[in-house]
This record gives sequence, structure tokens and C-alpha cells, in this order.
Amino acid sequence: MFIELIKSFVLGIVQGITEWLPVSSTGHMLLFDEFLQLDFPKEFTDMFFVVIQFGSILAVLVLYFDKLNPFSAKKSPAEKKSTWTLWKKVIIGCIPAGVIGILFDDLIHDLLYGPLVIAIALIVYGILFIVLESTHHTPTTTSLESLSYRKALLIGVFQTLSLIPGTSRSGSTILGAVFLGCARPVAAEFSFFLAIPVMLGASGLKVLKYGLNYTAAQVGVMIVGMVTAFVVSLFCIRFLMNYIRKHDFKVFGWYRIVLGIVVLLYFGLFAS
Repeated sequence: MFIELIKSFVLGIVQGITEWLPVSSTGHMLLFDEFLQLDFPKEFTDMFFVVIQFGSILAVLVLYFDKLNPFSAKKSPAEKKSTWTLWKKVIIGCIPAGVIGILFDDLIHDLLYGPLVIAIALIVYGILFIVLESTHHTPTTTSLESLSYRKALLIGVFQTLSLIPGTSRSGSTILGAVFLGCARPVAAEFSFFLAIPVMLGASGLKVLKYGLNYTAAQVGVMIVGMVTAFVVSLFCIRFLMNYIRKHDFKVFGWYRIVLGIVVLLYFGLFAS
């Protein structure tokens, strides 16, 4: 049991870091799962990888509580209205991925979840990040308030690409937002907020599919993973927001390419 808790702790660290950086949490989890396989049924492990994301979501809610809270007594009526408008944009942005995810979740999992697809997605999106950042562009959307409903929906369309494993949810939404003319801080924050309903919904669906018949050991493993992901996410989100105010996303693009090659080599040479 102690070993499983240690594994959960490590996986929580990986989740907390890779969920918010545009480097694909799925790709990292695939590699770490090769060496840190949880000693539980596969159905529980699949659910665990999704449910520990709840810890990451709590970090967003804590860090951005004031910005996301439309009921705050500190806010003026105009500020409360602006907060409700932000939530409307988030909901609109979640519709495409929500619909596609509900309709085709099992099919996507059965057909696309494999090292080859993940590696290709890592490399392709890594190249796209480098190409996009090498192209001069002046942001036209420099605040969440100026983000239009149309642009929010289009960013949501980009988010559907994250259903392909290895793409990265934050990677697809940030890349899409920057491509659509959003400043990097706006792209990153809106990506964080889009994660709230999407990841809560995904976690809920996995729990419902698995059921509520957990052993004490399984509950302990999930709690350790979620708490770890929460704490690590707090630091990771702050790091990313500070980083992108002075730097671009090229380093993440190169990292994705290297990781994609590692995945190809490992699973081609050693795990076949």
C-alpha cells in the first residue's frame, strides 16, 4: 500500500506540472505509467488518471477565486456583470469539446490512445508552436473583457483537438487563442478557465462509469494524487503566468518534439 501511495504522489506531481504547461499530460502519464504502474485493475487506473485532474482544477479555483466569483461583495454591479460575461464565454468555449467528448469518448479512447498517436501529436504541435512563435503578430485581444463570444467559441473548437491524446488541452487552446490574436496571458488564463467545466465533466463521467465501489486503498491513492496535483498546480500556474509575460512558447515546442521522439524510440525499441 505504501508503494502505491508513493506512485500516486509522483503521478500527482506529473499531473500538476503537465496539465497547465502545453506539453501534454497524457504523453507524460503514458511514459510514467510504464515504470510506475499502479497495482490496481486497469479500469481504476484509467479513472485515476482522469480524476486526479480534479486537484488541478481546485488550484485554478483557488488562485482565480476573486476573478471567477460573480457574487463577491467586493465587486461593483459592473464588475459582477463582467464576471458573469466571462463565465458565459467559458461555457460557450466548452460546448464543442463537451459535445464531441460525450458522443465519441469511448471511440476516441479505443482508436487513438496509443504511443504512436501520442508521439505524432507531441511532435506536430511542437512544430506548430515554434512556427507560430516565429511569425510576427500583434495581439488584437489583450484582455479577457475584450475577448469576443465568437473568438471564445473558436478557441473551444481548438480545444476539441485535445481529445486526441498527446495534443495537450492547454496546448491546443493556447495555440488556438494566440493564432486568433490573443495575447499570451489572455490565452493562458482563458485556457485555465476552460479547463474547469471540461475537466470536472470528464472526471464525473469516469467516476460514473467506474461506479463508487472503491477499496480503502483506492480511496487513499486517489486522495494523495489529487492533493499532490493541487499543490503542484498552484506553483505551476504561477510559474507559467510569470514566464509568458517575458518569454514565448518556443521552449515548450522544442520540449514536445524531444518528448515525442523519446516516446517513439522507447515504445518502438523496448515496449514492442
